[in-house]
Amino acid sequence: MIKLIFIGGIFNLLFAVFHLFFWKLFNWKDELKSISFINRNIMQVLNLCLAFVFIIFFYISIFHTDEMLNTDLGLSLTLCISVFWFLRSLEQILFFKLKTAISWILLILFVAGTLLYGLPFFLK
Repeated sequence: MIKLIFIGGIFNLLFAVFHLFFWKLFNWKDELKSISFINRNIMQVLNLCLAFVFIIFFYISIFHTDEMLNTDLGLSLTLCISVFWFLRSLEQILFFKLKTAISWILLILFVAGTLLYGLPFFLK
């Protein structure tokens, strides 16, 4: 189970990096000009905060793996991270309708995140 949490940490780090590339990947410099000032900035702030959450998940998973599996607080956090990825999986279906290959790939990744943290919690 320790390996799953460690892999989960790397998984979250990769998602943090992915989110930091959103400006380039999605041409936000031009694309976000079409929405209001407040919505444009909310979107960017939320993206940066989400990247920071992934960095927190990474740090805790890599440097506090044992505590995540052997303390009540750690197990609670492990479950919360699993639920985070489960909810993101549901949002992928709800908002993106799984109409493209990339949408399916992301869904599979989000389910993987759910399992990386859910299995250690439920099999403990």
